[in-house]
Amino acid sequence: MEKAKINASELFVLVVLFEMGSAVLVGLGADAKQDAWVAILLGMVVGLCLFCVYYQLYKYYPDLPLTSYLQKIIGKWFGKVIGLLYVIYFMYVAARVLRDFGELLTTTIYSSTPLFVINTLMILTIIYAIHKGFEVIARVGQIFFGIVYIMALSGMLLVVFSGLIHLENLKPILENGWQPVIKTALRTTTTFPFGEMIVFTMMLPFINDQKKVRRVCLGGMILSGINITITAVVDIATLGVDLFTRSTFPLLSTISKIQLGFIERLDVFFMLYLVIGGFFKIVIFYYAAVAGAADIFNFKNQRKLGFPIGFIILCSSVTIASSYAEHIEEGLKFVPVYLHWPFQIVIPCMLLIIAFFRNRKKQSSSS
Repeated sequence: MEKAKINASELFVLVVLFEMGSAVLVGLGADAKQDAWVAILLGMVVGLCLFCVYYQLYKYYPDLPLTSYLQKIIGKWFGKVIGLLYVIYFMYVAARVLRDFGELLTTTIYSSTPLFVINTLMILTIIYAIHKGFEVIARVGQIFFGIVYIMALSGMLLVVFSGLIHLENLKPILENGWQPVIKTALRTTTTFPFGEMIVFTMMLPFINDQKKVRRVCLGGMILSGINITITAVVDIATLGVDLFTRSTFPLLSTISKIQLGFIERLDVFFMLYLVIGGFFKIVIFYYAAVAGAADIFNFKNQRKLGFPIGFIILCSSVTIASSYAEHIEEGLKFVPVYLHWPFQIVIPCMLLIIAFFRNRKKQSSSS
């Protein structure tokens, strides 16, 4: 693996940018209707518990990424197979996010530009970032973190002063009880975006202060969860429940309604965040896939894998679905149950149980 080191503040920024990523763009938790924000908060709580599982595995093997300690826990060859499946999983999710990025741009401002061209430009930028290394990615994140928050605060103030927020759209709270909220949380908001923190198990060995890892990651998840919740509340209060659930990109619809004197047509805020959020979401999954493949196949220079893996992600993003409607349906119905749950919840929990007994056995034998 790459010999990189980042500090706690850089990790915090990466966690926030990664978690927010595309989660603020889509109507996260829309199945719970006006209770979407409750489903997001509930998903965040479960996601925090999941990260504690990832962190405990990291404590057992603080100098190893996921693909390496898999081999320590369940054996070399079986560990390599599961590690390879994780690499494919990271590539697949990167391709899905790249498709989201491309579809949004082609349906809004680049309607005459082919999806393949948009995705190619994005993936070439990410390949360059991967080539520069993880430390450079982390430092660039610190720069864009401030830009994202300036845009977010400006947009929030403009929405408020435009008189677009109608809090009555959030009522009645829990109209249909807890069942739809819990179902939405378990099916959607837990795995996306909070369960996706599994990807950071490939990068935690890069942190130069191991004592701060849990506090920094949990803090980043909580901050991003609050930001996503506020975004959902503003979208519902502005658009109403019906439009929020039907809109492909509720945040874009919300921003498009801003009219304050000569200030209007602020879609550029949305597009700028889309590029920044999409970049960091894809680059972290992409980097994890490259680092994991290099670890499994014993590549001394993982940068050689950057271009071929990027090419696979690019082609997959275009061929992953025949239309955006099919892409969304696959992401909401198939992916959470058959991919996110096994890779984010089932396998890590099983690994932790095995690692616990293995380490206890070692401790008892050494004592």
